[in-house]
Amino acid sequence: MDREAELAVLVRLAADAGAVAVPIAPRDVAVAEWVRFKCRYGCKGYAKHLSCPPYAPAPSETRAMLAEYEAALLVRFDGVPGHGTFGPEEIPDDFHMFYRDLILWVNTTVHRLEKTAFYDGFYKAFAFGGYPCAFCEECVAEEQPGSVDESYRRFCRSPDRVRPSMEAAGMDVFATAAKVGWEIRTIPSRNLEYGKIVRPDVVSVGLVLLE
Repeated sequence: MDREAELAVLVRLAADAGAVAVPIAPRDVAVAEWVRFKCRYGCKGYAKHLSCPPYAPAPSETRAMLAEYEAALLVRFDGVPGHGTFGPEEIPDDFHMFYRDLILWVNTTVHRLEKTAFYDGFYKAFAFGGYPCAFCEECVAEEQPGSVDESYRRFCRSPDRVRPSMEAAGMDVFATAAKVGWEIRTIPSRNLEYGKIVRPDVVSVGLVLLE
C-alpha cells in the first residue's frame, strides 16, 4: 500500500473512533524547551508515569526523531467521554481518573493507528498520545517513593501500549494544532484553581508519525 492510501485508511480509522485526523508534515510539529518546564513545574503527574518526564524523550531527541520522518497525522479529539456537561464542582482534586475515559480514548486510538500502519508495512510508524498514561490506575513509577531510572520501564504493565504524550516529549501542541488550522485555547479555571476548569469543551490532540 502506498503512503496516500495508508493515510486514507488511518483517517477512516480515526473517524470510526470519533476523532478527526489530518495530514501534517513532521517538520511542522513545533518542539520547544519551555514545554517540559510546564511538566516539571505545575503538573501533578510529573515523575509519576512512564509516559511523562523525566522518563519521556527530551526535546532534542524529539527534534532528531521528527527529522527522520516525512509524513504524519495529527489527531483531534473533542469532548470528555463519560461526562456530559460538568463544571469545577464535579472535578475532584485528584482528577487523573476523572478523565480516564478521555485519556484512554486518545491513547488507544493513536496506538491503534500506529499498529495498523506498522502491520501494513510502514515499520517506522510511531504514536504520541496525550496526558499522563491511564492504562493502570497507578503507574509502577508512582508506586515508588521517588523517581526511578529508565530501566524501571521493564516493570511497566502495558509496555506495548504506552507511548509518550506529545507535551511530555516537548511538543508545543497549541502551535502544532495551529499549523493545520485548529485553534486550541486554554480553558479558564475557577479562581485559578488547579484543574478546576469552568467549561467541559476540552480538545485533545495526538500525533502519528508514519514514515
